[in-house]
This record gives sequence, C-alpha cells and structure tokens, in this order.
Amino acid sequence: MRSVRARAALGATLVVAVALIGAGLAVLLVLRANLIGQADLQAEVAAREVAGALATGTPYADVEPDDEEDHPVQVIDEEDRVVLVSKDLRAVTGTGATGVTPVPSASAGATPAPDDDNDDGDGDGGDDGDDDRSRPGRGEVSSDDPGFSDGTATVDRTTADYRFAAVEATTPDGVTLTVYAGAPLAAEQEAVDTVRGAMLTGLPVLLVVVAGVTWLVTRRALRPVEGIRREMAAITASEDLARRVPEPDSRDEIAALARTTNETLTVLEASVERQRRFVADASHELRSPIASLRTQLEVAEAHPELLDLPGAVADTVRLQVLAADLLLLARLDAGEKPGGGTVELGALVREEVSQRTGDRIAVAVETREGGVFEVTGSRGQLSRVIGNLLDNAQRHAEGRVAVSVAADGRGVRVEVRDDGAGVPEDERERIFERFVRLDDARSRDDGGAGLGLAIARDVAARHGGTLTVHRAAEGGAAFRLWLPRPA
Repeated sequence: MRSVRARAALGATLVVAVALIGAGLAVLLVLRANLIGQADLQAEVAAREVAGALATGTPYADVEPDDEEDHPVQVIDEEDRVVLVSKDLRAVTGTGATGVTPVPSASAGATPAPDDDNDDGDGDGGDDGDDDRSRPGRGEVSSDDPGFSDGTATVDRTTADYRFAAVEATTPDGVTLTVYAGAPLAAEQEAVDTVRGAMLTGLPVLLVVVAGVTWLVTRRALRPVEGIRREMAAITASEDLARRVPEPDSRDEIAALARTTNETLTVLEASVERQRRFVADASHELRSPIASLRTQLEVAEAHPELLDLPGAVADTVRLQVLAADLLLLARLDAGEKPGGGTVELGALVREEVSQRTGDRIAVAVETREGGVFEVTGSRGQLSRVIGNLLDNAQRHAEGRVAVSVAADGRGVRVEVRDDGAGVPEDERERIFERFVRLDDARSRDDGGAGLGLAIARDVAARHGGTLTVHRAAEGGAAFRLWLPRPA
C-alpha cells in the first residue's frame, strides 16, 4: 500500500463501490416503489369493482369478485362485522377484521344505522360531522383516495403477502360498507430479489475490473515518473549536473514536473558553476597579495634593510579587504536576511561622505534639507553599498564626484555620478559580475578585485531594490540605487 498505484487502485475501487452501492439501493427503492404502486392500483381496481356492485344493491351472495385467487376480498360493515369474503379465503391479516366467515344476520337489506339521518343520501347530515363527511351517499362509492395496508392472506391453503386497498360504499338501504381487496406482492418481491441478486453478483466482478484497469492505467501514467526518478538517481550518483531528465510529450502534470525539474537542474548547474568560478577567482585574487607579502617578508628576513614596510602594510590591507568582501558575499549567497531596522539614507550618505577625508576628489552631496528618506534594512550593508559606489566613482572620475538622494515613486533613489569615461552600453550588466574589470591594463592595486559592484547589487537585491548604471550628465557613469520605502 506504499505504492501510488496501489493507493490509486484501492481509492478508485472504493469510490466505485460506494457509488454502485448507492445507485443499487436507489434502483431497488425506486423499483419497489413502482411495483407497490402497481399493486396498489390493482387492489384499488378490485376493491372499487366490488364496492360498485354493493352500492347498486347487489345482494352479498350474488357479488362475485373477478380473479378471487389473486385478489382476495373482505367486506365489513359499520360495526366491523364481516359480511362478505371471497371464495377460498381461509385467513387474512392487515384488514379491518381478522374474520373470514360472514355474519349470518347481515344482509343487503339491513336497517340503516340509527345515526344516519340523511334522507337524501348525501352523507353530510347528523350530529357526527366527521363520520358523515367521510361516508359516501346512498348508492355511491367513496371518491376519496383509498387506504392502503400490508398484510397476508391464505387462499386455498396458500399464504402470501398482499397489499390491501380499503374503499367505502353505501348501499341503497343506507348501510356503509368497507371493501378490502388485495393484490399479491410475490411478483414485487421476486423482482426486487432478482435485481438485488444480479447486483450482488455483478458488483465484485465490476470492482475487480475497476481495480485492474486503474492499476494498468496508473502504471502507464506513472511510467515517466519512474524515468525521471532513475535519471535523478543517476545524476546524483555521477554528480553531473549537465544531464537532464526525460520530458514526456504529453501536456499533463508529469510533463510539467519534468520541465520544472530540468529548470531546477539548470539553475543548480549555473549556481554550482558560479560557485566554482567564485572559488577559482577568489583563490587567484588571494594568491597575488599573499605571494607579494611572502616575498617581502622573505627579503626582509634575508636583508632587513630592504624591507618595504609600506608595501607590506598595503598588501595586508588589500588582503584584509578582499577577505571581508569574500565573507560578505558568502553570507549573501547563504541567504542572510537584511535587518529590519529603519535607515535614513540622507543621513547615511552625509555620514559616509564626511568620513572620506582622504579621497582625491571631494564628493558633492545633493540632498534636500529636511527631507526624510527612510528605508528598511541593514545600516551596515547599505553603508557598504554607498561606500563601494563612491570608491568606484573616485577610481574613474576626472575631477568631479557627486551623490544625490531623492524620493522616487514608492522608494528612495541614491545616485552616484562621476565625470569619467563612463561605462559602454554593452558592458553595463557585465560590470556587476564578480571579479570583472573592464580595464585589464589597470593594476590590481588600483583596480581592486572586481567585487565592489557585485556586492552592491547583491545587497540592493536583498533589500528589495535595484542597482543600475546609466550615463551621467557630467559625461561619466551614474549609478542609481533604488530602495523601497517601509510599507
């Protein structure tokens, strides 16, 4: 039962079983109701036939019901005395009386009941209004719906179930009689039993067929899933992320699963490749300052007078900055969430610029006095972004660096501009890649490791913002950082 196919087959079988049982019960109930309705009609017809004969004054002895064997008849008067029974009726239940022997004193010319004061035979006179209204007039048969009841009758030593209809009739002498006529229920019971037996016989066979078909169909439907599973197992074993799972030609959920799996593998392959390049580039970048520092220390060990202390300090600082950048990128790649504090970007920009007293070009700050430019995030990471953008502008500017802070729609825009050579349009996305330097002729000391802009964009993205580069009015590059305001 741990198999999807087994659970699907069992579930489908149970659903079909419940549906068939419900439908079968409904069919049996409808069939029984229809058959009982037919029995009611037959009983009513037989009862009205006898009632009509009695209403016309036919003597009891001359009343001969049709088909007495199938439609036994019992007639009782107002005092519940049996006045007439059909031929060969030996016992009866479910009628107004259990007797099957007519009362000898009863006759068609019996004196009317004392409370029947209605001379015109309309049946609505006398003090007992309820009884009078229910009785037919002299020589009439009741037009009301008959009463029906279930019972048994023994006709010529054969006992069977019957459906009895009760119809009232009043003789010309004013005697009100109740005629009970029965219709056999044996055919109804036989039909119901036959249908029930057929259902009970066919249900297990049908359920076996349903289970088998569901098993085969599910097996065929899940065959691509098995192919996907095997290929994923092979990819895991081989660690070859360039492989892809097979995609079925169908346009169903399994095909969508295969496509999504391949898309995930593509992203995973790109991520792993990116990490490999990152490790390789980081190793390459770290090799230079470490090798330079080691060389200077070895020279100093052999010739202390030749120690280049400023160079060693510069290499150490560069190594420290590169290690800090790599650590920050590792935290960002690990999904580190920015802080939830509120940062006022105008104040943050002014604070960052005020600390840069050693820059070769003074930074001009353009921000509206009294303006509030609050965003949500990490103050340290956002300060790092602004510092990286200013470092990049200082590196390429000819004589002017400016930074502005302004509201922009539902967010805040920080723009850092310089009057340098700018960034070619076809390189404006590539410069945000890690370890990318557009000017290969620049020295590593002057050009940095190529991580500043990559870190800036990653931090902006983690804060729900964007970082893009455009052409500045001064002719150089304009880096625009946009961050959303707090909700």
